[in-house]
Amino acid sequence: MWIYEQPDWPNFQWKQDSLLHPLANLRHRQGYLLGLITGLGLDFSKTANLTTLTEETVKSWAIEGQALDAKAVKSSLAQRLGMPHPPSTGLDRSIEGITAMMLDATQNAGDPLTRERLWSWHAALFPTGYSGLRAIEVGQWRTDASGPMQVVSGPMGRETLHYQAPRALQLPKAMTQFLRWFNQPPSDLEPILQAGIAHFWFLTLHPFEDGNGRIARALTELALARADGSPLRFYSLSAQIAADRKQYYLILERQQRSSLDLTPWLLWFLGCCDRALTRAETVVSTLRYQATLWQHLSQHSLNARQRKIISRLLDPFKGNLTTSKYAKLAKCSTDTALRDIQALLDYGALIRNPAQGRSTSYRLPTPAELNISE
Repeated sequence: MWIYEQPDWPNFQWKQDSLLHPLANLRHRQGYLLGLITGLGLDFSKTANLTTLTEETVKSWAIEGQALDAKAVKSSLAQRLGMPHPPSTGLDRSIEGITAMMLDATQNAGDPLTRERLWSWHAALFPTGYSGLRAIEVGQWRTDASGPMQVVSGPMGRETLHYQAPRALQLPKAMTQFLRWFNQPPSDLEPILQAGIAHFWFLTLHPFEDGNGRIARALTELALARADGSPLRFYSLSAQIAADRKQYYLILERQQRSSLDLTPWLLWFLGCCDRALTRAETVVSTLRYQATLWQHLSQHSLNARQRKIISRLLDPFKGNLTTSKYAKLAKCSTDTALRDIQALLDYGALIRNPAQGRSTSYRLPTPAELNISE
């Protein structure tokens, strides 16, 4: 029996006592991260938001086995947010549609979630009407024309059935019920629990022919933006789900075959959010380091070559910087590279590694060397 076949569907329950501690811990960590970032200034907040939205978008697609051009995604998001960013040659209709959906979910989180809004998201994801080489129905609920909606894995003829969604005929009523609950949740429902319930409920209904996971994660970001009371996103749930992909699908399958007690799923969801905050703290530390380094270098006159190399080292950079690598990347002579490197050493922007002679190489200073407290 699938969970939606339970007589009381969708009257979900959960053990509040089991959730109290992880909820309190999560609220504390959310507040700390938000306070830390906003305390570093508006420009830093905007940069952190852009970085998080880029990671959220790219990782959400990676969960489905699809690779997006991260630079194109970041460029599109930056343009839509009115932030300066180098244009990308990788932009296309699909990237523009994807970023439009992500920004609508996060920047307009206070707007009602409607059928038309979800349909517009779906149409934005599949602007050509194709998913890969397969034509799909876009911007409407799925039908059962090709049989029941199933989630399967394994070779053809020996597939493993992980989940079978409700019949398409049930969707109009079921989605109306879901949207009414999403827009008018019970007054005593914790907003972050609403995000977890909405994620599970939407995926269980599986209302579209394709793209359900990506749209579920977008509407979860919408719910989390409401929970945080801010359109700025500083932690990426999709990045953490991608890291926990196997466990994510396992807990979903178990819950969809289980009772209406969502405690196991909600505990996993809260844990996933907590791990996402840990990842975010690392990202914030990295951005803080970059901002401090550039602020330090603003006291000196860097040429275009030096700025390019520092940017490459922050990107990140494989291995250590050598004179020959500098000359190749900056498209200059070895003598020019040596002069540039010596200036960066004098500025404290580069540190010479212990090895000498032909093994001489350079690295960026550590946070401690830049006087950044961890």
